[in-house]
Amino acid sequence: MRIVSRFLMVALFATAVAAPSRAAEVDNLLPKETEFIVQVNVKQMLESDIVKKFALGHLKQVLEGMDAQKVLADLGLDPMKDIEKITVGAWGKNQEDMNAVFVVRGTFDAKKIMEAAQTAAKDMADKVSIVEEGDLKLIKFIGDKGKPGYIAVQDGKPIIAATDKKLLTASVAALNDKAKPALSKELTALVMKQDAKASMFMCGVTEGKVGEIPGDFSQLKALGVDGDTIKKGLGKLNSMGMTLNLGKEVVVAIKLGMKDNDSADEFAGEIKKLVTAAKTFLPIVGGNQPNFKALIDDVSKTLDSDSKEKDVVLTVKLSADAIGQAAGGEKKQDDDK
Repeated sequence: MRIVSRFLMVALFATAVAAPSRAAEVDNLLPKETEFIVQVNVKQMLESDIVKKFALGHLKQVLEGMDAQKVLADLGLDPMKDIEKITVGAWGKNQEDMNAVFVVRGTFDAKKIMEAAQTAAKDMADKVSIVEEGDLKLIKFIGDKGKPGYIAVQDGKPIIAATDKKLLTASVAALNDKAKPALSKELTALVMKQDAKASMFMCGVTEGKVGEIPGDFSQLKALGVDGDTIKKGLGKLNSMGMTLNLGKEVVVAIKLGMKDNDSADEFAGEIKKLVTAAKTFLPIVGGNQPNFKALIDDVSKTLDSDSKEKDVVLTVKLSADAIGQAAGGEKKQDDDK
């Protein structure tokens, strides 16, 4: 029943991308090769009620550690205040062939960051070095698997990193020249459907890239679900999008784009059956886990699925108290104290 468990987990954390209050902007620093985009609104996350209640204290403890304090002081960086948003554009045939460009927006001290990199280059010459590309000074670093990466830091501008020096210099040129966005028409349309105010979103064009899904889906028949339809539908996805919104509750979201309305309706029909099965069996599975009872109750009440034109969508909302109990049994704090 491993495939059943896997799909139940997908159902647990899936939700639809709601109509955005403001469309996300298409980043002009990402190259045209980009196939997938992840954007994290760091500032919004840190200011959300749920992070303040359950995570902010832990984050501060980590950053107050002696090693972290020294590194951050050398960089002139306060992650709790200075980082606003991180955007990543990635593409490739597989994990070994992946390329990416990272854009970190916020307030940075370029001089201090470069000085810290120069010190690191002296202390760890095999891992860090300063290389020149025209008028640019780039920080080169060697990752865990021996692959190089590059970082560009300029006064008053975003920090840009990339897996290739040419990619980095092209993004820096796009920044300095205020170039127009170069993403494909399909990916641009997906980005503009995302909510700019979301804590995080990711989206990508998957047409022709998913291929044959491995595994035996026939076991889903025990839940009254046509596994073949699920398997074929996943293999024919044209696009996907996911959002995470943190506030007084957590809303996680997934939208799966199909090739046409009929395909979406057929796939959505089986997904709805899977959602119904999840809502039925999750309370049984979690019956012996008191800390998860509130979380399971939230899922059972709010988990839903639907088909909207070519998209298959699923939705779920999780309360702060339920997540707190699942994370460690924290009790709700009395705001009136």
